[in-house]
Amino acid sequence: MSTIQDKLSVLAGTIEDSSVSQNQSIEEEKKKVTAVDFKMVTFSLAGKDYAIDIMKVKEIAKAGNFTYVPNILPFVRGVYNLRGDIIPIIDFRLFFNIEVEEKGDDYLENMLIISVGDRTFGVVVDVIDKVIGIQKSSIQPPHPLFGDINIKYIYGVVEAEKRLYILLDIDKIFDVRSPEEEKVYVESMRKQMQARQIKAETPASETQEKDSAKNKANQKTEPEAANAKNEDNELRFISESLLSLKKFVVNEVTDSWVKSRYKEWLEEKGRDNVQLQSESDADEFLAPFYSKYTSSWWTEEYAKEVFSVLPENSAKNIVVWNPGCGKGFETYSLACLLSKKYRSSRIRVYGHDTDLLSVSNAPLMNLTDEAANDWYQPFTMKTVTGEYTFSIEIKDSVMFEYHDCGNTNNLPPIDIIFARDLISFMPEPSQQKLLQEFSEKVKGNGIIIVGENENIELPGWVKKSIGKINVYSKA
Repeated sequence: MSTIQDKLSVLAGTIEDSSVSQNQSIEEEKKKVTAVDFKMVTFSLAGKDYAIDIMKVKEIAKAGNFTYVPNILPFVRGVYNLRGDIIPIIDFRLFFNIEVEEKGDDYLENMLIISVGDRTFGVVVDVIDKVIGIQKSSIQPPHPLFGDINIKYIYGVVEAEKRLYILLDIDKIFDVRSPEEEKVYVESMRKQMQARQIKAETPASETQEKDSAKNKANQKTEPEAANAKNEDNELRFISESLLSLKKFVVNEVTDSWVKSRYKEWLEEKGRDNVQLQSESDADEFLAPFYSKYTSSWWTEEYAKEVFSVLPENSAKNIVVWNPGCGKGFETYSLACLLSKKYRSSRIRVYGHDTDLLSVSNAPLMNLTDEAANDWYQPFTMKTVTGEYTFSIEIKDSVMFEYHDCGNTNNLPPIDIIFARDLISFMPEPSQQKLLQEFSEKVKGNGIIIVGENENIELPGWVKKSIGKINVYSKA
């Protein structure tokens, strides 16, 4: 009898424990539901599950018959008129090298309209699934085994509703830094500047220190020495502000110009207003830095200056790299000059930029009537709508590509590099990597052209200034 009672007691306890456990599970599930702090839009590519932060998605659409753009990146399907806004259409399948089944022209693709900063893109995917809410803490770090895409484009992986989703990092895909990354980047560059400043102020030996002190004592009075120190501090603060506000790096490439500009700035603003307080101050300070016609059509006079520095070359193929091409003004201008200079050669100009909207729209550029009737005239044609555009020959010679020149590229040996005002806005490690690539990629008879106020150092290369144009060639 006691045995039966014992069993009943155990059974009752088990039922009670089970009930408690079940209630706890329900409570835990409730907590999970109430703790949702991240929502993602899920979709599939080649049968695999992906997701992106819902805050990046403006809307979902179906569309087809995208307007074709010649000589554009292979993963750009074209452009699309979204209620009056012309936006580039990116096919994620092609971007991630996933094979795409060929469909008819009237087929409607599934599209996510994505907002990245102040830019808008249409992104084509296979199937758009649904919105899922999760706890951000449940997102696990990315791993190369997840997905068929580069790990740098993966924010993390997360399990939800019994499925494993690869969460894509849209900012990395479109090369936009998050506020946190921007803060780390600026702080890193600030520390590098401070280290350089300390190194410059630190004597190499005790003897040098004594000699330096002696020379300073002979050359400067106390007020002069104090004023020089004050100017050094102001320059350091200005350098830090330019980095923080405009990502402009003050080092060997730009140091000479910044010091010269500082003296002008001091005269313009006076000692009390010399510091840069806002982005507009930084823009005003940097205004004289930029090379001529970086964002506009070239005058005939400037075109002649550039034409005069182009080297003699009888090669069948002339390859030109234009990193930081922006909207394409200088890329097309170069293509016209090259076509004139090397009449018997096949011209190929690679225009690279990380502004996907600019490189996507560059092939669609039209000229103003004034430019079309200036020195560009032999290289233009008139469309049925009466607008001026470049000839087929010029358009076929240009290839616009979305590319971060801080990363290695697969270009063939290069005859000419035209990279004005680009290096100064790159982190120092990227600068060094890019300059090394310049040195390795350019042919023996090739040249490198940088910004009017940039100064680079390349072993085995010599600089020649022709007017405002800085040309580097191998010694």
